[in-house]
Amino acid sequence: MRMLFLIGCLFLIFDTPVNACEQDGKTGILPENDLWIGPNDKGLNTITKEEFNQVLDRVIEIYAPIVEAQGANLIIERKWDDGTVNAYAMRDGNDWRISMFGGLARHDTITKDGFALVACHELGHHIGGPPKKGSYMGTSWASNEGQSDYFGTSKCLRKYMEGANNIALMKKIKVDPYATTKCRQTFTTSEDLAMCQRGSMAGMSLANLFNDLRRNTVKVRFDTPDPKEVRSTYDGHPEPQCRLDTYFSGAVCEKDHYIDFTNDLAQDREAACTRVEDYQLGIRPLCWYKPDAA
Repeated sequence: MRMLFLIGCLFLIFDTPVNACEQDGKTGILPENDLWIGPNDKGLNTITKEEFNQVLDRVIEIYAPIVEAQGANLIIERKWDDGTVNAYAMRDGNDWRISMFGGLARHDTITKDGFALVACHELGHHIGGPPKKGSYMGTSWASNEGQSDYFGTSKCLRKYMEGANNIALMKKIKVDPYATTKCRQTFTTSEDLAMCQRGSMAGMSLANLFNDLRRNTVKVRFDTPDPKEVRSTYDGHPEPQCRLDTYFSGAVCEKDHYIDFTNDLAQDREAACTRVEDYQLGIRPLCWYKPDAA
C-alpha cells in the first residue's frame, strides 16, 4: 500500500502542478473531525458573515503582495456557509491557497481575533519558514504546525493589528493577568503592550477550541506551560496547552515582525527569539520544538 502511495506521489509531481505530496494534499489547523456548525445554528458566538469577510479582506490586503513577491498568488477560499470546523492550506503550482470555513468561525470559543489567527496559521504553512513538515518525499513545502502557530502571533497577527486602536480594544476585553505581566516584561509602550495582550488572547481563543474538540477537562492556562520536552521536533498538532504556549511565546517575542522567517539559520535567529541568544521569553516551546543551534 505504501509503495502504491509513493508511486502516486511521483505521478502527481510530474503530471500536475501540485508542489507537495502529502496523504491528504493539504494541512489543517485541526486534526480531521466530524463537527459541523451550519449558518443557521443558534446559541453560538457572534462572528457575522461581514466580520468573517472583514478579517479575510485584511489578511489578503497585507499578504497578497508578500506572496506575490515570492512568485505566487495568494488565494483565500471563503466558505461561510460550509459548517466544517477546520481550515486548510494547499498549493497548486503558483496558487497558494487557504480555505476558511464558517463552521470554524461560528464555534463558540472563536473570537474575531482568534479567527484572524487561524488565517495567519494557514498562511504560516506557506511562508512561516522551518521547521518544515516531513513527507514521503523528504521535506514538504509546508511549515509544520508548531512553526505555523509561532508565525501566527509573532509575525502575521502583529501586521494584522497595525493601524487599529489596540489600546481601546483591549480595554473592552478581560485579559489574563499573567499574560499582561509577561507582556510588560518585554514591551514598554502602551501600544506594544496592547498588541501583545491581543495576540495572547487570540491564542487563548484557539487553544480553547483545541481543548474543546479533544474534550479535555483540564483548562489551558498561560501560567501552566506544558512540561514535555520532545526528543526531535514534532511536526503534527501539539497538545492544546503546548499550542497555547507557542501562541503566547510568539506574542511576547520582541523581534521585529517585519523580519520574516526564511530557510537560512542566521535569518531565523534574526526573526525568532532563540535560546542561543539567551532569550527566556518568546522562545519556541520544547513541547514540540527541538533546537539545533537555535
